[in-house]
Amino acid sequence: MQLLWFIPTHGDGRYLGTATGGRAVSFPYLRQIAQAVDDLGYTGALLPTGRSCEDAWIVASTLVSLTRQMRFLVAVRPGLVSPGVAARMAATFDRLSGGRLLINVVTGGDPIELAGDGLHLSHDGRYELTDEFLTVWRQIVAGEEINFTGEHLNIQGGKLLFPPIQKPYPPLWFGGSSAIAQGVAAKHVDVYLTWGEPPDQVAEKITSVRRLAEAEGRTLQFGIRMHVIVRETESEAWDAANELIRYVDEKAIANAQKAYSRMDSVGQSRMTQLHKGSRETLEISPNLWAGVGLVRGGAGTALVGDAHTVAKRMLEYADLGIDSFILSGYPHLEEAYRVAELLFPHLPLENVPTMEQQHVLSPFGEIVANLEFPEQQPRAFDQKAASFTVD
Repeated sequence: MQLLWFIPTHGDGRYLGTATGGRAVSFPYLRQIAQAVDDLGYTGALLPTGRSCEDAWIVASTLVSLTRQMRFLVAVRPGLVSPGVAARMAATFDRLSGGRLLINVVTGGDPIELAGDGLHLSHDGRYELTDEFLTVWRQIVAGEEINFTGEHLNIQGGKLLFPPIQKPYPPLWFGGSSAIAQGVAAKHVDVYLTWGEPPDQVAEKITSVRRLAEAEGRTLQFGIRMHVIVRETESEAWDAANELIRYVDEKAIANAQKAYSRMDSVGQSRMTQLHKGSRETLEISPNLWAGVGLVRGGAGTALVGDAHTVAKRMLEYADLGIDSFILSGYPHLEEAYRVAELLFPHLPLENVPTMEQQHVLSPFGEIVANLEFPEQQPRAFDQKAASFTVD
């Protein structure tokens, strides 16, 4: 299992829908989050994209030299950048980062925002463009010279002089719930992403995309993007969930849902249907809470509970075929530590650093009464039982 975190370039805070407890998107703050992700052992982090966010490529470029091992999941936007330019950006970042780039292919689901960037295609037209874009991008980054004439792109002599480290190219991640989006995923990408829907809905998507990929002679991995609210007890976790939306009033919900209704994103529509703009029934599946989506677009659900319960739910998704989890929590700095402390020990993670026994200069925890090192309880994951035992 791979766990990625999230770099909140559109803002962060202790509550949703209010400036109370809010934090500015500053370089020092983003640096703290990135270095926490790097030190704690997350695989990497997703950087969001859109006009409400700081530019993902520039942010990732400022953070890459301050980190050692984390990978950056950065968006390319078909129609907003040409495949040749995107290929050079990807190859450069991959080389200079030592092979730490992941590509998030974002077609976009807000026609008004896209029109502001000069893209005026219909929903299906954008995915047709994405299909052409990835056909060209994959060949260029893989080192081929390409001549391509399509409905949207005309590329003559496209090629890349300086290749990326990762072969044949940095992995492509992609999310889209519509039929045409799933077809594009099956044809081109490495990891198909879904937002945090109930397990039965996720299972349907995985089955559909797998079938389409098999028809293309390909296999895909699967990932999920969701929030997480994990605490030492179940009651503390649900209290934290309710506290997160304490300042969200009916006006804020109405305004947010009105904005999301203009979008032609099938995924956003599915997120909205989970809560229907109401606080009445926000636990839509055991421990899956839709409160975030009342005022936040995109990923709008969170797994809520104690560490054992949240891990159990994640393993249920893993049984469906989910390999990668992109998690986040508010505020993102503190929650990165909380998730690592509470949740990591309950999951079969590949890349979490092991803590060696510390001695005089660097104790693991505060010295007890200025005399004794705190007691250590080594833990070992039991794959069969899907839990940890204390040695």
